[in-house]
Order: sequence, then C-alpha cells, then structure tokens
Amino acid sequence: MLDETVFRSDDVPAPDRFDYWVELLGRSHAPMELRSSYADDFRASQRVLDLGGVTVWSLAFQPLVFRRTPKLIRQSDPETYHLSLVVRGTGSGVWRHRETQYKPDDLLVNSSSLPNDVHSIGAPVSTVALEIPKALVPLPRDAARRIIGVPVSAREGMGALLARFLIQLTEDTAAYQPTDGPRLGTVLTDLAAALFAHLLEAGACLPPETHRRTLTLRIQAFIREHLHDPHLTPTAIAAAHHISTSYLHRLFRDEDATVAEWIRRRRLEAARRDLTDPALHATPIQAIAARWGFPRATDFSRAYRAAYGTTPKDHRHQALHSHK
Repeated sequence: MLDETVFRSDDVPAPDRFDYWVELLGRSHAPMELRSSYADDFRASQRVLDLGGVTVWSLAFQPLVFRRTPKLIRQSDPETYHLSLVVRGTGSGVWRHRETQYKPDDLLVNSSSLPNDVHSIGAPVSTVALEIPKALVPLPRDAARRIIGVPVSAREGMGALLARFLIQLTEDTAAYQPTDGPRLGTVLTDLAAALFAHLLEAGACLPPETHRRTLTLRIQAFIREHLHDPHLTPTAIAAAHHISTSYLHRLFRDEDATVAEWIRRRRLEAARRDLTDPALHATPIQAIAARWGFPRATDFSRAYRAAYGTTPKDHRHQALHSHK
C-alpha cells in the first residue's frame, strides 16, 4: 500500500474540529485563513498520499472559504502548483488577475505563491487534488499567471486523462507498493506539465522526455479503450496518433515490452478478471476471449497458459470454487 495519512473530523471533539482542520491544512499544504458557517461542528475527511515529493489529496468537507493572503505567503510558501478536481459541489475563485466559477468535473489550477480566495459551496464538497513542487514543472515563471484560475474540463482531452488517473489512484491504493509512489509521482508530474503546456499553447516549454512520456501514456490509454478490437495493431495505433510505426516502437522501449506484448498483457489481464468474476460464471470462455480481442480459442488458450501456467477453464474453475 502507498504511504498515506487519514483524518476524519469525527475523531476530534466537536468544539476543536474546525481549528484542528485549519492547522492540518496549514501543515500539509500551506497556511490559510479558513471561514465556515459550520465551524461550530465542522465535518471533514482527508486522505493524503505521499508520492515522493508529489502529493495527492482526497477531501470531503462542509462549505468553506479558503483565503491565502500576501502576509501568509511571506510567512510560508512551499512553492507548489495545486490542481483540484471537483467531484461534488460548486464554487468560485478570486485572484488579482482573474475570477472564475467552477463545477463538478472541472479541474482548477492554483498556486501557493499567489493570493487568492476560493469559495466552496455544497454539502459536502468533494475534491481530489494534486500538489506538485514548481521545481518539478519546467514552465517559465511568467506563464503561471496565465493558467492559474483557469477551469479545465475533466471530461475530455488532457484534463480527462489526468482526472481519470487521479480517480483510479485514489479509489484503490491497495494494489501499489510503497516503492511505486515516486514512479506514480513522476507520471502525474508529466501529465500536469503536459496539461499546462496545452493551456499555454507552448509545447516548446517542455523538455522532449516529458513529451515522450505523455504521448506514451496517451497511447496506453488508447490501447486500453480499444482492447476489444481484434484489429488493434501497432500500425493502426501509430496512424491514430499521427506518428510512424518505428517511433511507436521506440516509445515502448522503456516499457519492458514490445507494443504487441503490451497489448497482449492488457488483454489477458482483462480476460483473467472476467473469468474469475462470479457474476460472469455463466458467460462462455470464448465469449470472454472474443470480448478482449482473442477471436480464436486456440490462440487465447495458448497465450493464457503461457502467461499464467494454466488453462482458462482450469483457472476459472479454481477461482470460482474458492469463492464458494
């Protein structure tokens, strides 16, 4: 499991909850002035994932006003970018250069170095946030003001790619080891940097390695969405992303698998999940194989045995029997 800390307001006496929450945010993020009409009996919860310098938050709280003042910035500035995915609730943000409204499925970009007032409305408000040291994001300093406060849609494009990664990560951390934290932090940093470049229309600000990694992630997401297609080939993938097949193969050199091997592994993993799902016990094995891009039963059986050391039928029988 990843390194994480959890706070629930119910663990603190009601009269102390709001002050404790203010202190907690000041320690884990940056000092802020907080106001709430629910301060007498404040309800909130927070999970913080430490990914080796990069931090992911999952928060739920009653309506609040967050205020970061020039005085507080002078006292303490961790110099971070803060990206908040709004899951539930609405609100607004006010900076010297911009005012904006936000709603569910918006990503809001903020900076610990700029004074701001953020008003959150809802009961409770729910967000997933990403905090990245500015030193890890290679953007010109004067570009920050152009992206701070800009609401980004999490329904499409780079915003959706980053949002899906955050949601999947926070929904299930049990599958990761503590040593995976820094690697996940690197992936999130690259995604955030690419999103910033997209907003600025200044791709030249990013180093080539970040471009490469972001493109690889986009291609992997494309593959996952098209695993059912038996015609998913390196040629088709390269064409869909307007790159040459040879460049596609070069991108996958760091993935410990060729493009074809990477596709086969993801297909086998998906088929294995379905085969061991009690809810799908009546679905024919070949139907599951075809669903995940194996139209020929012999090809599926051979690949499955090579990957897992057993046949699909035997594996299903063993898994379903253990559930009884």
